[in-house]
Amino acid sequence: MAASRRPTLADVAREVGVSAKTVSRVLNEDGPASARTREQVLAAVAKLGFQPNLMARNIRVGGPDATIGLVIPDVANPFFGAVARAIEDTVRERGLTLLMGSSADDPARERALTDQFLARRVSILMVVPSVGADHTHLKSHREAGLPVIFLDRPGVGLSTDRVVSSNRVGAHDGVAHLIAHGHRRIGFLGDLPLKLYTRRERLAGYRSALDEATIPYDRSLVANAHDQQSAEAATAQLLDLADPPTALFAGNNIMALGIVAELARTKRKDVAVVAFDDIALAEALEPALTVVAQNAQELGEAAATIALTRLDGTRTRARTITIPTRLIARGSGEQPAPGTNA
Repeated sequence: MAASRRPTLADVAREVGVSAKTVSRVLNEDGPASARTREQVLAAVAKLGFQPNLMARNIRVGGPDATIGLVIPDVANPFFGAVARAIEDTVRERGLTLLMGSSADDPARERALTDQFLARRVSILMVVPSVGADHTHLKSHREAGLPVIFLDRPGVGLSTDRVVSSNRVGAHDGVAHLIAHGHRRIGFLGDLPLKLYTRRERLAGYRSALDEATIPYDRSLVANAHDQQSAEAATAQLLDLADPPTALFAGNNIMALGIVAELARTKRKDVAVVAFDDIALAEALEPALTVVAQNAQELGEAAATIALTRLDGTRTRARTITIPTRLIARGSGEQPAPGTNA
């Protein structure tokens, strides 16, 4: 079977040495088949990475469906919404339709979604990997010509194209900005789980900025949350420390919302804030929010573009594309530390 073509029912039949009708009977459990034949068919299906076409059985054998499957962690997160929109805009002129599902950062749910997309014989599969997910099962599909793209985070068990933001550099720049304004007690509020790629990279950037300024790393200044409510509570705990931070670095946009809400509730305007990710109405806050902005549009466009080149037959080695971030100073990150003239 050609490496550039996805496996078909006929390929499975040829591998076993039976008719396509026999393979169909086994897979659909529709009609008689010996235990030996069933075992051979299922083994061939696993070996070839064949998926039944649930949506386009009347399309030319081996021809892909005109859809792209996209798995994201959270449809409510505006960052992933912007990425999806950029992908959709880029592929629309090729007649492709975007299908999207949310994994809720659950590996089992992610696997179920990818299996559903594969069963529909999508032309392209894009995944924002969940922590703990194993993507070895996608290897045969990629080898058979299916473009598989990892977004925002790398996957596990599969060498394929991935598009990520410059998380470590961006976090470093944001924390260095706070240090330049005299802050030495800088809190870090990161997302959960702790093994999340973006959190680990941004914490590493935070620590590298401290090291560069010879500021000791203080574990008590690092807090974790996963939604706005828990981020508000974590912010309150940081500010209640005996030696509290004078500045806070938010690990993502949801953490930033929690910080902003808690500071507003307590009427605190003396704490400097820099957030990784922009948020809606950031300029309307008082003070306006300083951010390390990801370029969601460029990330989505880059992912769609490399996927289309794969769809067109490019078989070069897997690539990692890193999209730069940009520090946008608006006021909250420029507040000097108490007792300084920075």
